[in-house]
Amino acid sequence: MKNKIWLSSPHMGGTEQKFVNEAFESNWIAPLGPHVDNFELDLAKYTRTNYAAALSSGTGALHLALIMLGVKPGDEVICQTMTFSASANPIAYLGAKPVFVDSEKDTWNMCPDLLRKAIKDRTAQGKKPKAIIPVHLYGMPAKMDKIMSIARTYDIPVIEDAAEALGSNINGKMMGSYGVLGVLSFNGNKIITTSGGGALLSNHKGHINKARFLATQARDAAPHYQHSEIGYNYRMSNISAGIGRGQMEVLDAHIAYRRKNFETYKRELGGLAGLSLLEEPVGYFSNRWLTTILIDPILSQGVTKEHIIEALKADDIECRPLWKPMHLQPVFKDSHFYGNGFSEYLFNNGLCLPSGSNLTTEELKRVFTIIKNVFSLIQLDKQLETV
Repeated sequence: MKNKIWLSSPHMGGTEQKFVNEAFESNWIAPLGPHVDNFELDLAKYTRTNYAAALSSGTGALHLALIMLGVKPGDEVICQTMTFSASANPIAYLGAKPVFVDSEKDTWNMCPDLLRKAIKDRTAQGKKPKAIIPVHLYGMPAKMDKIMSIARTYDIPVIEDAAEALGSNINGKMMGSYGVLGVLSFNGNKIITTSGGGALLSNHKGHINKARFLATQARDAAPHYQHSEIGYNYRMSNISAGIGRGQMEVLDAHIAYRRKNFETYKRELGGLAGLSLLEEPVGYFSNRWLTTILIDPILSQGVTKEHIIEALKADDIECRPLWKPMHLQPVFKDSHFYGNGFSEYLFNNGLCLPSGSNLTTEELKRVFTIIKNVFSLIQLDKQLETV
């Protein structure tokens, strides 16, 4: 019986258990402790930011980031439409309204031209956005130089959603280090995991100190339990941080494995008519968290993403469509949207392929062989129909 191939499963490096055992032996089990402190130092050093706060999720980190920037009910926040809902949900937590911006073709991320258009239009309507949230989709960096230039021009802070992009960079500058605040995720399917968890990055000590305060229920410095602000239970546990410390030791190896997966897919599938893979612009380095493909049904002679999904599923192989854009989600149907149609094209024609750093050579071969067979069979049928 063949084993199931997952899209992106957790990959332990071997030393995580040592750190977890230390937490048990020292009885540091609560959401504080030496592993939390050291994991934060590791993250700040790796991303070349000054400070990091280890939290229970990337969503919680984004929620706190918005609070740091003073987002209030009725405010508007610009968000990339091509992303997972966790990028937009925290805006709604605060009673604010997301304004969605479409993608550009080079990276599939927030289009700088449409960003500028959205800012000018919303400002003209008396609703200058309080923040901008670009997302580094599937590990590919957004066009941050242009986005940051626009943000500076209009004096709007940037929260960088680098949940999928730990280790990605542009000319050596790490994702998560561009914005006033950066967000990471350590969910079970990410490049490294703490089982669940996330982090907030910043060069501003005040933001991180305030985030840690709010993340521990905003307990005042008093001998009794006193609270002057609404707080949240968002701090990471010492055990989870121990897992994270072990994962940091293999992060670069995990990135190398995933980039190798991409190169294998490119070599084996890149010649198929109508199938394309997202290349890195000059100076860009993607951690290749997930390898993604686009299928053009016309150039592929009728092969669609549904054909590939069905064939892989039949062989117990997990794959997924690209994110459904936020402006198409029922929950955000009334939100403002500045678009060019490209995110919808991506959703209709794109797929994420198994990309885990623990994929074997044999498993990769199973995946690309099935995709090749799909193209061969459907294209042969088309040829026979014309005979």
